[in-house]
Amino acid sequence: MILFDQIIFGPIQSRRLGLSLGVNLLPIDAKICTFNCIYCECGFNTTLKEFPMPTREQVREILDAKLQQMALSGKFPDVITFAGNGEPTLHPDFEKIIDDTIVLRNKYCPLAKVSVLSNSTRIDKPHVFSALNKVDNNILKFDTAIDATLKLIDQPVGKAVTVAWLIEHFKKFEGKLIIQTMFLRGEYQGEKIDNTTDKEVEAWLNALEEIKPKQVMIYSIDRDTPVKNLQKINVKELNVIASKVKKRGFEVSVAG
Repeated sequence: MILFDQIIFGPIQSRRLGLSLGVNLLPIDAKICTFNCIYCECGFNTTLKEFPMPTREQVREILDAKLQQMALSGKFPDVITFAGNGEPTLHPDFEKIIDDTIVLRNKYCPLAKVSVLSNSTRIDKPHVFSALNKVDNNILKFDTAIDATLKLIDQPVGKAVTVAWLIEHFKKFEGKLIIQTMFLRGEYQGEKIDNTTDKEVEAWLNALEEIKPKQVMIYSIDRDTPVKNLQKINVKELNVIASKVKKRGFEVSVAG
């Protein structure tokens, strides 16, 4: 499993976003998240050991220095992406950090997009909702439209997240969101997992029609997962699902 050991990391070539400069707002020695996804490259959730969340000031200073360095080299990121060791919206100063990032982006690399990869569990918080409405790419996880599968794959922590709850809050963005879905199959704790079945895909497509996102991103496993008997979905299968998304009128991208 991979933990990001820096506040600012990369840039790295993202399958979905291009040359991405990463921002990790979580501790560098622990995985802290409101989901406990069985496929997460950072592994299952852990307890905080020594390093707390970085402060707003630390994030701003280190990001400023990194963007200065990139500007001097003439190599600019396509995107500044909030991801890292868990759910970025857990940071208490999340909205203020987004504000700082937009200022720095405008100063050094105005063509770069600001993106947030969120698991969607905190979009009911007013400051999180406000912050996500400010970024260019508000990328929200929605792995299934069936509650039993949601519990099995994403394993919500701390509160009962349901498909109906997610859809209700997705709709409040009025289309200013990108839905990101992980497709996989396998087995966990004696139960079979497959969110590519006709039943799963049809329910998910119907949910997309309610949510009305500006874009849909579908992908499958790319790195090691904490649960070992999970299978990657090949690009051919993902493209079949993508074709169904297009028929419903949505822009879709596939990362195999």
